[in-house]
Amino acid sequence: MPAKLILRGKEFQVKSGITVQNALKKAGINSESVLATRDGELITDDEILREDDVIKLVEVISGG
Repeated sequence: MPAKLILRGKEFQVKSGITVQNALKKAGINSESVLATRDGELITDDEILREDDVIKLVEVISGG
């Protein structure tokens, strides 16, 4: 079963067993512009996606 990335209400299906960083790359999302969360917990880019994972992506906003 695939994992799912959610960004701004848009869903991206990605295969499980790959890292968050690789999943973001396959979905065309810049890994430096988002933070990934699973079940409300922040996860790192090297975390391996599990079957049926739902990863919510939060956009990083910076200012100066």
